[in-house]
Amino acid sequence: MKALDSVRWGIIGCGNVTEVKSGPGLQKAKHSELVAVMRRTGELAKDYAQRHKVARWYDDAEKLINDPEVNAVYIATPPSSHLEYTVLAAQAGKAVYVEKPMALNHAQCQQMIEACKEANVPLFVAYYRRGLDKFKKIKELLEQGAIGQVRSVSLQMYGQARRFDKGLEPWRVQPETAGGGYFVDLASHMLDFLDYALGPIKDAKGFASNQAGLYEAEDIVTAAFLFESGAHGTGSWCFSSFEKRDYTEILGSKGKLSYVTFDDSPIVLTTEQGISEYSLPYPAHVQQQLIQTIVHELRAEGKSPSSGESAARTNRVMDSLLSSYYQSPKTE
Repeated sequence: MKALDSVRWGIIGCGNVTEVKSGPGLQKAKHSELVAVMRRTGELAKDYAQRHKVARWYDDAEKLINDPEVNAVYIATPPSSHLEYTVLAAQAGKAVYVEKPMALNHAQCQQMIEACKEANVPLFVAYYRRGLDKFKKIKELLEQGAIGQVRSVSLQMYGQARRFDKGLEPWRVQPETAGGGYFVDLASHMLDFLDYALGPIKDAKGFASNQAGLYEAEDIVTAAFLFESGAHGTGSWCFSSFEKRDYTEILGSKGKLSYVTFDDSPIVLTTEQGISEYSLPYPAHVQQQLIQTIVHELRAEGKSPSSGESAARTNRVMDSLLSSYYQSPKTE
C-alpha cells in the first residue's frame, strides 16, 4: 500500500467504545480525520454522525468500505464479524484497524492476516496500552534493567458475579459472538501487554470452567505460561468473586514491578533501595496515542507497535487456556 498523505477513517460499528475511547482520537490525531460512520440501525449512525460532526453515515458496511473518501477502516464491532469486515476492507484496498480481541480464535486471526497480506494493506489491532505512556514506562523500566532479569509474572483479576435475564445476556458473555466470556474481553489486554513488554509467550496451559452458571461462557480461568525469554507466568481470572481485583506483578532478580491494568493508578517499583512510584495519567481518549502511531505508519513516518501478527499471538494463548472448556471450535 502506498503511503497516505491524510488518513481518512470510516468506522464500522459506532457503538459505545467509539464515543470517547477511539472515535475522537481518530479526529484529533495529526493528519487524521473521521469522514464516515456506519451502524446497522441507520438512525443511530445518523445521530452519531451529527453529534461528532462526521460528514457521512451508512447503515451498510460495504457502502462505507467502498466509499472513495475512506482510505482506512476501523472495525469496532463484536469479534464475530471482525473476519468478514477485515476481508472486505482488505479486498477494497483499505488499511484495517480492528477492535480487540482480534477475532473469535487464532485460526480466524490467521485468515485476517493472510487477506491483508494478499491485498498488500496493513492490519492493526486496538491493543491501545501499547501506546499509553503508563505502559510504555513499564516496558522502559524493564528494558533499563530496573528489576534485573525477569523471573516470573503473576496476574490476578477478580470481578463480582453479574446476573442477566435469560436471553438478554450481553454479547461479551456469548461465546459465538465474543469468542468466550469476560476473560476474553479483559484478559486479552493483560496478555497482549505482556507480549509487548516481555516478548511472546511460548507455551500456555490452563483450566476454564463455569462455576456460577449465570451464562454459557466460562467465568473462571487459571493459567500457567512460559515466555520465549524463559520467564514463567501464572494467571487467575474469576468473574464470580466476592471482591474486585486487578493486579499484575513482574518479579525480577533485583526487584519487582506491580501495576493495575484497567486504570491509570501509579506503577510501583520495589528494589533493595526502596519503593518508587510512577504516575502517568491517561489522556482523554485512550486510543489516540496508538492511533497516532498507526497514522505515522500509514504515512511512512514510523511503525505502530500493535499489528495483526502481535495480536494473533494473544488469541493463540487464549485458545490454549480455553481449550479445556470449549472442546470444539467456537466457530468454523
